[in-house]
Amino acid sequence: MVLLRDAPGGLETWMGYRPGTSPLGVVSFPGGSLESSDDDPVGWLGPSPQQWAEALGTTDVGLTRRHVVGAIRELFEETGVLLAGPDLSSTVEATSTPEWMKARVAVANQDKSFTDVLAKRGLSLRTDLLKPLVNWLSPDFAHFRFNTRYFAATVPVGQSPSLLESKGIWGRWVRAFELVAERDTTALGDEIGQENTVGLTLGQLVVPGTEIMLEKMAAAQGCIAYLSYKRKHHVYQPRLVEENGVLMLEVEAARAVAGEPQRER
Repeated sequence: MVLLRDAPGGLETWMGYRPGTSPLGVVSFPGGSLESSDDDPVGWLGPSPQQWAEALGTTDVGLTRRHVVGAIRELFEETGVLLAGPDLSSTVEATSTPEWMKARVAVANQDKSFTDVLAKRGLSLRTDLLKPLVNWLSPDFAHFRFNTRYFAATVPVGQSPSLLESKGIWGRWVRAFELVAERDTTALGDEIGQENTVGLTLGQLVVPGTEIMLEKMAAAQGCIAYLSYKRKHHVYQPRLVEENGVLMLEVEAARAVAGEPQRER
């Protein structure tokens, strides 16, 4: 889930540190894996699962529904931002209270289901607040392969992101332009200050898909411009190439933007 907001210095997005081994990278946007509870009945406002399947270019309506529910759930767990409301004209506010933090922890620990948390408060998912971005597959040579859907959303009125209690180590709004401009420095990794971040550059902290999305955010003229860009249905997958004895990942996604493949050492 790519969370966005406009700021005086350019488009900002929320990123966090992920301990352990994650297919999303050491530093990434909020996200995670689908869960069986994502199939549970839930109030639904906005485009239907069928409409979402068409938007994502797939015929699997059930999986599409899980992706939408899972994206909104993971965003809530990791940031407290909740894309839900009682109707299509409003969203829940003030989700930074201790009560909401307890709900986030319970959902993250699977002590409570996300759908039960919503139902108890009379809330339905606002699927109209989501924007599909891109679909990435892990490289063929990866031992563990993942099929990852990226979505985007802006922060609803009256809400602000925060780290999950007892689990969050580092997370904040970052300016896409600054991250890209400082990509060859170790500023971000040193700021996070973890053993597996200190001394590393942006390309060593994030997966190729994240770096490419940050580049596009840095070039966008605000949230509306970034979200309204017409994206084609395509699955992007890095592939290993050798150039002058150096192994790199080549990503087709950059061809339409830069005129040639994006390559990562």
